[in-house]
Amino acid sequence: MFSYMQRKLNFHLRERNRRRARLVSKDGRCNIEFGNVEEQSRIAFLADIWTTILDLRWRYKMTIFISAFLGSWFLFGLLWYAVAYLHKDLPEFNPPANYTPCVENINGLTSAFLFSLETQVTIGYGFRCVTEQCGTAIFLLVFQSILGVIINSFMCGAILAKISRPKKRAKTITFSKNAVISKRGGKLCFLIRVANLRKSLLIGSHIYGKLLKTTVTPEGETIILDQTNINFTVDAGNENLFFVSPLTIYHVIDQKSPFFEMSAETLLHHDFELVVFLDGTVEATSATCQVRTSYIPEEVLWGYRFAPIVSKSKEGKYRVDFSNFGKTVEVETPHCAFCLYNEKDAKAKLNKGYDNLAFVSEIPGAPESNETKM
Repeated sequence: MFSYMQRKLNFHLRERNRRRARLVSKDGRCNIEFGNVEEQSRIAFLADIWTTILDLRWRYKMTIFISAFLGSWFLFGLLWYAVAYLHKDLPEFNPPANYTPCVENINGLTSAFLFSLETQVTIGYGFRCVTEQCGTAIFLLVFQSILGVIINSFMCGAILAKISRPKKRAKTITFSKNAVISKRGGKLCFLIRVANLRKSLLIGSHIYGKLLKTTVTPEGETIILDQTNINFTVDAGNENLFFVSPLTIYHVIDQKSPFFEMSAETLLHHDFELVVFLDGTVEATSATCQVRTSYIPEEVLWGYRFAPIVSKSKEGKYRVDFSNFGKTVEVETPHCAFCLYNEKDAKAKLNKGYDNLAFVSEIPGAPESNETKM
């Protein structure tokens, strides 16, 4: 009893580890990390600072956003305080009553910080202002104004670009949790269902797949994550999909397909990951968008098809029932593609006639002949 439970536990742990070992998660995120990156390559991230900022998580982006403004206000506050200190405008220097300072009403570091904030965000309360007595103050005012516009443009542009990235549009494209294998049009097919949750279309949509698995070359080299192209299509083709309702895309399992040698019994013994890509252009923004998902053997159901999802109401409208989006129905399916094609060949041979070289025709009274006719 103990050994049986131990075997079940080991099998469960192996299956659990196997499920986790996937390159692309169901929501399209890539499960990969880079190690031992050279320092020169790390500097390249700073050279492309715009993309680096866009790729940051929101918590880091907001930290940079707040730090950029607070840091610039405080830095220029120190500079304004230094100008007032060097020009002896502060109260501790006891300036005369008719004395004109570089900046009116700067009495310390706090008031210098407030003047810096007012200058950079162009509030202009009118209580503190620069006078014409100090060229250094005028230059610092111009410099902070220009730098403030640059900081505002960069940070606000980064926030806007982060919000409007087509990556967010991909969240409204969903794939079925499972893929199925069944007959379609007399052929054994690998089927996946995909839906657009918005009424706005993806223009010029194109769908394709990559099969990832570990292979060994004839030279003995082991290639991890070796990629094989998988062609998906719908009845109208795989280019410029009319994505107004959920589509069932399929890959024909023929002699050229990497799934040809798999069967219902051996499917779970194979180690592969099928990554499916959907590329298109967002109709509202004309930005390109890519949606990704993946399937491992445990998520492929052999001998099933998807339940109907589109119906027509009495009012003449088409209705999409998303409660059936991931539902499957068991159907009669050959347990391997090789068996299906052998069955077709056998039926084709029954409809053909063949010469039997061992057949001998004997007609009474007819002379014997060495030729055999049929």
